[in-house]
Amino acid sequence: MTDKTKTAQNAMWGGRFAAGPDAIMEAINASISYDRRLAAQDIAGSRAHAAMLAAQGILSTSDAEAIREGLLTVLSEIEAGTFRYSTALEDIHMNIESRLKELIGEPAGRLHTGRSRNDQVATDFRLWVRDQIDAADTGLTALIRALLAQAEAGADWVMPGFTHLQTAQPVTWGHHMMAYVEMFARDQGRLRDARARLNESPLGAAALAGTSFPLDREATARALGFDRPMANSLDAVSDRDFALEFLSAATICAMHLSRMAEELVIWSSAQFRFVTLSDRFSTGSSIMPQKKNPDAAELIRAKIGRILGSTVALFTIMKGLPLAYSKDMQEDKEQVFDAADALMLALAAMTGMVSDMTANRDALKAAAGAGFSTATDLADWLVRTLNLPFREAHHATGALVALAEKKGCDLADLSLAELRTGHPDITEDVYAVLGVENSVASRTSYGGTAPAQVRAQIARWKERLG
Repeated sequence: MTDKTKTAQNAMWGGRFAAGPDAIMEAINASISYDRRLAAQDIAGSRAHAAMLAAQGILSTSDAEAIREGLLTVLSEIEAGTFRYSTALEDIHMNIESRLKELIGEPAGRLHTGRSRNDQVATDFRLWVRDQIDAADTGLTALIRALLAQAEAGADWVMPGFTHLQTAQPVTWGHHMMAYVEMFARDQGRLRDARARLNESPLGAAALAGTSFPLDREATARALGFDRPMANSLDAVSDRDFALEFLSAATICAMHLSRMAEELVIWSSAQFRFVTLSDRFSTGSSIMPQKKNPDAAELIRAKIGRILGSTVALFTIMKGLPLAYSKDMQEDKEQVFDAADALMLALAAMTGMVSDMTANRDALKAAAGAGFSTATDLADWLVRTLNLPFREAHHATGALVALAEKKGCDLADLSLAELRTGHPDITEDVYAVLGVENSVASRTSYGGTAPAQVRAQIARWKERLG
């Protein structure tokens, strides 16, 4: 560390320290390697603070103007990639303030009036997370639109529905796509709820107890797009609920992405052939020329490991901290930054895959009729037509499934005489419910797989999205 850097650092800390930290302390204490991502938010917060100080008569108009111009210069340097970061200056806040002092001199030292790095970083971090929530919200809308397009194209394409990954009942491709629309819409709702709770300003809480300067915290909150200032200064500087809530919502979203990615991995296999993924989201093998690997889906499937890990890490960091601020909280940002990056990449990749993939209608239909998928339709017919108790109908159907399995055929291939071994009153009309198209068409209850229901849900979502 040069003498000049030590002098700058000591000036930041004030007269309490006579010498700078050694290299190990500097390394563990510095956060500039990652919190430089808060630069735009830090400058926005400082500009709002300086304008408020001037409006309150705490700062002269000329000093406020010099600070404003200086901060814009710093921002332009950062955006141009010419800004020189210093590890010795610890974090983005001190790096910016140091450069501001080089540019405008004494007025830079007045910027921190009525403010602490505690409320400063809390403000910056909230602004950054808010921006990420907005980006994720936009990403989810794009994914939902891609799913709607797939659903609309295949609203009446039959496919097997599974439980335990075993064929259960026929459903439609559109119905399956719309299930993910509902999941990702809930993720969007969680993020929006988190944003609403996040949108309060810590700025002006100072170190932990507020300040004796006549700050207008309502003004800075408005300038930064917050709904209001936070009501308790201790809470304002020590709260990271907003980051935890973002991570929690991101984890649930990543779980949904992982589930869909798993299905795409299975569906694109030679054994299923339900979908073909585009070359843009697949890779080849270094040794097997026939291979087309769903690597993008597999990587999306893995992203939840990073995102959930970040969530657990931040909960662990925060769980035992007394009020108000502790240096432990410096470990909050890397977790959130990494999770946000992983989520945005996974959303973009999934949106691309869904937009580009081609569903194999013939393979879906062939699989839909396999595995006695209309057995429940037969049981329902026995209840509805012959007025059997459902448990009796279930038993009779099970016996017919066993017969068909023994003969190596499907239920629809059994003769009427063979069907009557399950119940003597079965008539020719039963064959109408044993086809997969008839099966899905009959599921007309709200939220069911009938094409009419699927199209109604698609129309509702298209109207909702505008």
